[in-house]
Amino acid sequence: MNKVGITIGDPAGIGPELIIKLYKHFKEDAAYLIYGEEKTLLEARALLGVAFDYLKVNSAQEVDNPGVYILDMNILEKPVPQPSISSGKVAVAYLARAVVDAVYGNIDGLLTMPINKFWASRAGFSYEGQTEYLAQATNTKEYAMVMYSEEVKVVLLTTHIPVSEVPRKVKRENVSSKLNLIFREFKRLFGYEPKVGVLGLNPHAGELGEIGKEDMEEILPVVEEFKKKGFKVEGPLVPDTAFLKREDYDLFLCMYHDQGLIPFKLLAFEEGVNLTVGIPFPRTSPDHGTAYDIAWKGLAKENPSLKALELLEKLIHNLKA
Repeated sequence: MNKVGITIGDPAGIGPELIIKLYKHFKEDAAYLIYGEEKTLLEARALLGVAFDYLKVNSAQEVDNPGVYILDMNILEKPVPQPSISSGKVAVAYLARAVVDAVYGNIDGLLTMPINKFWASRAGFSYEGQTEYLAQATNTKEYAMVMYSEEVKVVLLTTHIPVSEVPRKVKRENVSSKLNLIFREFKRLFGYEPKVGVLGLNPHAGELGEIGKEDMEEILPVVEEFKKKGFKVEGPLVPDTAFLKREDYDLFLCMYHDQGLIPFKLLAFEEGVNLTVGIPFPRTSPDHGTAYDIAWKGLAKENPSLKALELLEKLIHNLKA
């Protein structure tokens, strides 16, 4: 029996109602353990007026049959808080509790609903995001955020840092480390080694050194090294045309956040999944934020969350096979 952990994320956001909408997609032979607040989920159920049956438990170890379970942390005074330090704090608490269970094998994988970085940081959360927290909590040195869809897949060399700092991170050892991680983790999680397109940093991939040196001095030597080892990798690719040939590659390694995320969201916003690779257990999340502007209005679309759940369950199956 697969045991799937799900955090509700920031209770002021769209996470709770998305979980209620996912309920009809839960499999009968799996167990789903939701970390958060019973009263918040009941409020979301009342808002949507749909079925949502569950049992309440105090620990993941109590879950030994298929079904839906709530690990009610009962922190909030009100079921639906305003976006605030309080909502940021409890979102982090739900995540922390779920990660402990994932680390100890009490759940097989984790689906995390969005938290808000502004309010989480005000509450004392000192990480760039949930991905970085997961890496720290599992003592993982090499990890990556994979933006995943059937249409296109993207890995970022750098994530949430100022653009001015990116060139200092585009170094041979960093590019090599990320490629090693990609090939290793895709083999482990999906059973194959992907063909990777490595984007250049500068316009026209540096124009043979005329527009910046990083492409020729830091990226190209690594690509050539991996080719000699027999890996399917090409680059540095010209960034402004690379995604026009996306059918030629299984995955793109991009140098910085917007270089990869802008085309990804244009091509796959409705089905984009954030997948963390490198950590000991599979973790996915929908590729969107807390969406405070539409939260608790019943307007949130569950498709990205459904894609995240489907990918998580696929990875759990692959790892157990």
